[in-house]
This record gives sequence, C-alpha cells and structure tokens, in this order.
Amino acid sequence: MALKDVNVKNAKPREKAYKLADEKGLYLYIKPNGSKAWRLKYRFLGKEKTLSIGLYPDVSLSDARNARDNARKQLADKIDPGLAKQVSKRSAREAAENSFEVIAREWFIKYSSKWSPSHGEKILRRLEKDIFPWIGKRPIAEITAPELLSVLRRMENRGAIETAHRASQNCGQVFRYAIATGRAERDPSADLKGAIPPAKKKHHASIIKPGAIGELLRAIDGYQGHFVTQCALRLAPLVFVRPGELRHAEWSEFNLAIGEWRIPAEKMKMRIMHIVPLSKQAIEILRELRSLTGDGKYLFPSVRGSKRPMSENTVLGALRRLGYTGNEMTGHGFRSMASTLLNEQGWNPDAIERQLAHGERNTVRAAYNYAEYLPERKKMMQEWADYLGELTANNKIIKFQVA
Repeated sequence: MALKDVNVKNAKPREKAYKLADEKGLYLYIKPNGSKAWRLKYRFLGKEKTLSIGLYPDVSLSDARNARDNARKQLADKIDPGLAKQVSKRSAREAAENSFEVIAREWFIKYSSKWSPSHGEKILRRLEKDIFPWIGKRPIAEITAPELLSVLRRMENRGAIETAHRASQNCGQVFRYAIATGRAERDPSADLKGAIPPAKKKHHASIIKPGAIGELLRAIDGYQGHFVTQCALRLAPLVFVRPGELRHAEWSEFNLAIGEWRIPAEKMKMRIMHIVPLSKQAIEILRELRSLTGDGKYLFPSVRGSKRPMSENTVLGALRRLGYTGNEMTGHGFRSMASTLLNEQGWNPDAIERQLAHGERNTVRAAYNYAEYLPERKKMMQEWADYLGELTANNKIIKFQVA
C-alpha cells in the first residue's frame, strides 16, 4: 500500500535498519539512529540498482514521488538515473570550481607579485565590490558579453566610468587566463569595445602657485594630528613619489648616509627600481621619524598595527583637516606641483621625467637606466627642497633659478 505522510512522520527507529515501501520501487529507509532516507530500487540493463533521493523531512513524500517519476522517465528513455545524478553532481562541482571568482582569485594570486601593493589592492577591491557579487559564482565559460556589459553598466550608471573601463580590462585578463588554462574558450570582454563611453581625463588637483605652496607648507608644519602623519605630509613634496609608494616605504630601502631611497621594482608602477635622492631636509625628517618608527618595517605604519602601512586615506584625510578640498589638493598633487614648477624653472625635462618615474617605452632600456641623470637629479632635488624651504619661510614669491 502507498505510504501516507503520517506513516512517514511517525516511523520510529528500530534495533536494525528497515524499509517502509511506497509504490513503484520507492521506499523510506530508517536507520537505528533515526535518520530517514528516500531511496528508489530500479533495474537498468538487467542489473538491480538503488538511487538515493534525499533525507526526510528535507525531502517530503510528495517530493520523493516526483523524483521517482522523473527517474522512471529517464529509464523509459534508456538513461540510468543513478549515472545521470553522478554526472549532474560532477558538473555542478566543476562549475563551482571554474566559477569566475575562483579563477579570478587564482589569476590574482599568480600575478599580484608583479604589481605594486597599492595597485594589487585596487584590483582586488574592484573585483570584490563590482564584479564578484554579480557574476562571481557563474561558470566562467558560460558568461556572455551582454551579461558582462550589464555588470559594467552598474558602474557607468553611478558615474564611475573610469572604474568600469578598468574593471573590463581586469575581466579580460581573467578570461584570457581561463582560456590559457583550458577553462574557457573566448574572452567576451573583447566584444564590448565602445560599449562604455570613454572616461573624461582626470587631472589630480594640485597647488602650483608659489605663494599658495608656501601657505600649504606652513599649514603642514602646523599640523596638530598624529606625528607620523605629519612626517608623511612633510616628506611628500620633497620626494614627490606616488602616494602608494610613500605609504609603503620601508626603512630597509633607505641609506641616509649617502642620501638615497631605493624603491624596489615590485613596488613601482612601471616595475623598474627607482632611486629617490634625499635632500638634507628630507634626511632631517627621516631622522626625526626613525626615533619613533625605526624599529619596525614601515616608515608610516598603520595606527591599527605596525605590520601594516598607513591607510591610503590618511594623507588625504590630513589635507582635508588642514582645510584643503579635493578640488584644491590631493596626495598625487605633490607630483604635479613638482613637475610643473621644475619644468617652468628650466630643469632638464628628461631628468624630471626620470625622477617622476614616468614610463619608459622600452622597458628593457628603462631597467638599466634607473640611475640615468642621477647627479643632475641629486642637485635638482636639493635645490627643490631649498626652494620649498624659502617658500615656507616667506610670504614673498621666490624666483627659483637653475644654476
């Protein structure tokens, strides 16, 4: 006789496992520990087999009968339902293992050692915030161009067009990695060329008028916040490196005796070692700072722990507290400040570009030329520091002449 819900619910465990039969091969298997499992007995190619359907009460009597009927339809089509279930589970497992997020994280781990820490952080944050929530769990081989475009449109619609372009570029790198490792056949991001409008070129806000620079430097000298943050603010205009390079600076990279900071290639945007000649003023700041953080790894450790560098928002936040808005000055603005004034005052443009660590088209040549123009750059950096000192001390506009 067919089972009823009450029979299933009230079935009690016995000393030995036993079965409660339903119809057409379906039965409930009750173990001594009280677990109840739905099973289907069937024959395929003359062999008796058993299909596990699921546990009660997760799978109700009605659900078990539907699963039985589906299995019987497969048998009618000469398909082994047990084998079909194994294939389905394996496919689901492979899909999970080959999801976009799994492969993207694998790609990130493989290549992140070649990027500067700040660059790697931005890529991972972009993927985790804007990509993974929408297509992260999707099998990478099944993602289509329209599906990827809908994800990128979310960024475009909130006005983050540049982020959308960078995310598309990162996704393309992940897809090409999947192709190379045999888990995808094509890169759908290649079909989206022109689908997102071009981003407006963004210039980092900067102060370039000498009088205003003097005001900024005096404001920094009067900063009342954390001393380590003030040192970062004071050092930024003297070395004018990228903000990420500054906050990740390590004491092991500095030689104060010869006045040099050598930034390893893996920390640089262009992956080429960079030499920063240190002025007397920069060395003085570093010696002050070393008494506080010199026993640790980073010049500017995080307030949350010395094993991490300060947050990328620390210097920005300090500038805001000094009263400078995002339209007036940014961490990158110290680079624009130095570039503009050094060029205006007649320094060798090639020496300035080398000091700014801007990209060399020939990366092999650049790898051997990291010390190019070094004597001239040392002189330039010291005279630049002296010039900033004059601006700080005077309200008058000081003319900066190249000797």
